Amino acid sequence: MKEIKQGCNLNDCFLCKHCLKDWVPAIGIHKKNFELKKGQQLFKEGNAVTGIYFVFLGKVKVHKRWDDEKELITRFAQPGDIIGHLGLGNDPVYPVSATAIEQSMVCYIALPFFESTLNVNPQLTYSLMKFFANELQESDKRMRNLVHMPVKERIALALLTLKKQFGINPEGSIAIELSRQDLSSFAAVSYETLFKVINEFLLNGFIEVTGKSFRLINEKALSAMALNI
Repeated sequence: MKEIKQGCNLNDCFLCKHCLKDWVPAIGIHKKNFELKKGQQLFKEGNAVTGIYFVFLGKVKVHKRWDDEKELITRFAQPGDIIGHLGLGNDPVYPVSATAIEQSMVCYIALPFFESTLNVNPQLTYSLMKFFANELQESDKRMRNLVHMPVKERIALALLTLKKQFGINPEGSIAIELSRQDLSSFAAVSYETLFKVINEFLLNGFIEVTGKSFRLINEKALSAMALNI
């Protein structure tokens, strides 16, 4: 991970948008900016927490070990999003890992300064509390889906979720390039299962795939499938 001088604009990330305007210069003094190459890890599950990260450019996957050979992608972070906040509990280690899935830039705030920022910015603290609550609700839904949803429905839901979060590019594909391995980790299915289901979706005309880009052709069918639980 390479530290760079030119970084975030102190305007767009979760931290800067919710703190007092008079506090922004202090953030500018204390922040550090890092550049990550595609596939480079930001932090690893089990590492001691040193600070909080905010995405300025690119996309980062947040993932955790599923078993010795598999991982589960819990979310994708895009510009403006916070990463590393799950390590703020009483056990000061990151419970997840974070890895760039494309060339990215992040802003780093050391934990002592972040805690000071929370103490003097009640609106930021309140916004962070709501963010945690929303994330917990999404986590509960995800766990329910893992238990009750058949694999085909989980893959359909994963594709719909990605389109909702990232939108589409000018070509009409979901505006994030993902390997099939990452898609299977996000849908919580094996790679072999994903391969079979994606081929079935292609034959049925539900989607189109070009390299690592996915285009939803029959979103209505995918939505009906994902809701059929």
